[in-house]
Amino acid sequence: MTYVVTESCIKCKYTDCVDVCPVDCFREGPNFLVIDPDECIDCTLCEPECPAGAIFRDDDLPAGQEEFEEINARLAKIWPAIIHKKAAPEDADAWLEVKDKRGLLEE
Repeated sequence: MTYVVTESCIKCKYTDCVDVCPVDCFREGPNFLVIDPDECIDCTLCEPECPAGAIFRDDDLPAGQEEFEEINARLAKIWPAIIHKKAAPEDADAWLEVKDKRGLLEE
């Protein structure tokens, strides 16, 4: 089992989850975070910390979010680790309730 960052994180990129991860499994892209499935120990600490509600167990992904399991695995191989919380983008709150953000993901 592993956790997966889903569409809600796109353009919000709050990093509250990063500070609680005991194994530094988060990777940072331009406007999205992913979890490295090879590093995640399924500790559950990150899920409740996400203000966007974007983190789910891989076996509990909401309908329509299944592709994010592959996206996390693929991008985790090329994006750098993030190990400390950073300020969210200035417009993060404006993006929080926006749906259908998949096309905005910058790889």
